[in-house]
Amino acid sequence: MSHFEHAVESPLGPLTLIADAVGITALEWRDGRRDGTPVLTQAATQLDAYFAGKQQDFTVPIRLTCSDFQRTVCAAMSAIPFGETRTYGDLAAQLGVPAQAIGQACGGNPIGILIPCHRVLGANGLGGYSGDGGVETKVWLLRHEGAAGLLI
Repeated sequence: MSHFEHAVESPLGPLTLIADAVGITALEWRDGRRDGTPVLTQAATQLDAYFAGKQQDFTVPIRLTCSDFQRTVCAAMSAIPFGETRTYGDLAAQLGVPAQAIGQACGGNPIGILIPCHRVLGANGLGGYSGDGGVETKVWLLRHEGAAGLLI
């Protein structure tokens, strides 16, 4: 299947959306090409609106190429509303799995920001973040969404 990418500037530095003919398959923390497929154009527009504070949810088609468990965790993360957080333990209880498995799945999220793994926190702290900038990026995203009351 063909692979397309579209780089966007963001307050967090350059991000590159990657897609196939079906939907977005990844978001990488780097500069890249600027292919102009409809799915990439829609995703870039939504990402720009998110960073501008004008969009809270992403409706662009997503195609995950991962395990069923990873897809289940990604769906649970995507269900966390903008401006809210859950703990690894909350998602673990919801899905009937250990919290460590949730943490590993969050770390393996291929489409950060669009699938909001930054909204998942540890029981006693932030937990990690696999995107460029690590926890500082997670804090920025939570503040951007107004979910940082616990951080201030």
